[in-house]
Amino acid sequence: MAIRTRFAPSPTGYLHIGGARTALFSWAYARKLGGTFILRIEDTDLERSTQESVQAILDGMSWLNLDYDEGPFYQMQRMDRYKEVIQQMLDEGTAYHCYTSAAELDAMREAQRARGEKPRYDGYWRPEQGKVLPAPPEGIKPVVRFKNPSHGVAAWDDMVKGKILFENSELDDLIIARADGTPTYNFCVVVDDLDMGITQVIRGDDHINNTPRQINILKALGVPIPQYAHVPMILGSDGERLSKRHGAVSVMQYAEDGYLPEALVNYLARLGWSHGDEEIFSVQQFIEWFDLRHINKSAAQFDPEKLRWLNQHYIKLADNKRLAGLVRKHLADRGVQVSEAPKLEEVIALYKERTATLLELADEAEVFYIEIHPTQDLLDTHLAAEVLPALRDLAVRFSEVAWEAPALAASIKEMLVKHNLKMPKLAMPLRVMLVGQTHTPSVDAVLALFPRETVLARINKYL
Repeated sequence: MAIRTRFAPSPTGYLHIGGARTALFSWAYARKLGGTFILRIEDTDLERSTQESVQAILDGMSWLNLDYDEGPFYQMQRMDRYKEVIQQMLDEGTAYHCYTSAAELDAMREAQRARGEKPRYDGYWRPEQGKVLPAPPEGIKPVVRFKNPSHGVAAWDDMVKGKILFENSELDDLIIARADGTPTYNFCVVVDDLDMGITQVIRGDDHINNTPRQINILKALGVPIPQYAHVPMILGSDGERLSKRHGAVSVMQYAEDGYLPEALVNYLARLGWSHGDEEIFSVQQFIEWFDLRHINKSAAQFDPEKLRWLNQHYIKLADNKRLAGLVRKHLADRGVQVSEAPKLEEVIALYKERTATLLELADEAEVFYIEIHPTQDLLDTHLAAEVLPALRDLAVRFSEVAWEAPALAASIKEMLVKHNLKMPKLAMPLRVMLVGQTHTPSVDAVLALFPRETVLARINKYL
């Protein structure tokens, strides 16, 4: 059987970490087995669905390089198909019209609670052999309910959690079409999975309670039932449900915060799934190793420091030209225009091993292209009277020496000997005057990046 998986988000917000991981697992399963990965937008919640959210989903999928083979399909464009299947089920007797009003339902449930019973629809309008139904009340538009089996079980072998079963007697008759005729979520999902030939449904375990209802509808339609894999949720590092304070923000927020997509993909892949003790691996390795049986049955914990560590690793590996392009965009967002000199790629090459995000890399690069203003504390601390003569001599030396790191390093050492100073006494004020900070790579390497005239201007400003 050809493998067909899907990712089916609701466009009621951004693509978040949990959704991205579900998409990644569904995508990897299809890619590993030569199958088809489908993107479906479940947009029937008209009050909460927005085009902005749809775009956020598409942007997030694109940034993570989770390419889909079919779609995106939109449920709102499939209404005629849903209504066709509902009518089929009404004709076959697997669904029925229910005229119970909202007020009657509330009263029914309240009475059930008072008796210590589970609140549920009591089946008043459910047709049964030998049962005589009352005449439909005037002026009430009915909902359509699925005639759920009253006996037996809905069971499946979950590809992550193992055997799961629900007693059908615990499930009431699900509304599959509202009074205005619009179909409900659980019904649309069934028809979509059927029509799109989905063979494996990989989704969060918050959907487990939906699965027996969906299985029973599929059985009523007499069609094949896909395999189900319910992935445990992601918790914050404190064990609480993941929220914004834990990092549960839009996937695209991570792009804005200077993370590389390969770092986030690597991290999400490892979040609740493992291949031995491997922590760092390529997308291709992940596809090759991926197995749903290796997904943990318990919830995973999101660790922003682990993600940051991975991002630092991938920044070190990344091509300087690519990084320069990304950093240039971050600088442009700040209103910083990158000049011809120094070349941004050369700045990136010098600084990338010292940073964990592209924003930090942009912070380091920015000082090469803007006018800097060291704090007075830094100037007072490092531009002491005893070092000024050496700095003046060094400025003269810099005006004539070959402009390359070895010659600049030799000039600095020459001044250290001449003025009987230790390296920090000269290197620290140079750093402060050049970039407004005391921590940089080797000072001669930083000097060599700047044009000679820029260095002389920045030094002479304080002498």
